[in-house]
Amino acid sequence: MRQKVLTIFIVLAASLPALSQDDAFARLAEPQGEGWRIAESDILRDWSRSGSASMDLLLKRGEEALDLGDIPTAIGHLTALTDHAPDFAAGFQARAAAYAAAGEYGPAMADLARTLELEPRQFQALTQLGSMLEEMGEDDRALTAYRQSLTIHPHQQEAIDGVARLERKALGTDI
Repeated sequence: MRQKVLTIFIVLAASLPALSQDDAFARLAEPQGEGWRIAESDILRDWSRSGSASMDLLLKRGEEALDLGDIPTAIGHLTALTDHAPDFAAGFQARAAAYAAAGEYGPAMADLARTLELEPRQFQALTQLGSMLEEMGEDDRALTAYRQSLTIHPHQQEAIDGVARLERKALGTDI
């Protein structure tokens, strides 16, 4: 009996329409509850899939190298990825993070521009752009980037903190 119930559940689950990315973004913006966390996870998982196992592996290796602080290796893997998958926004966003970690803001900005061209709702790229602009002393542009990111994903703590920090600074209350 238990096997029969499990089979029915699997068949029913498989017949349900998959939620679109638009649905996930709508859930991401919900002000109450914790459903946005699941939506965020769904979106990030979707973005990390290129459709090619070898390209996904390059992304994984690049991100792992970046996490370990091996910036040249990260840039190498992610450059191979962007060369072979020029329409995969996650590759450009990850390489932008590696370039930024290396202090190479010009290439990082170019990669963020390409990321946002491919996926205009890439909130991580917008927050990263805000952070880089803030470091460069371009507070007005940084504030715009953070706010734009928050219109897509209003629960991002880094962007929330960036807006608060820059607004305090603009009022002359930065400590």
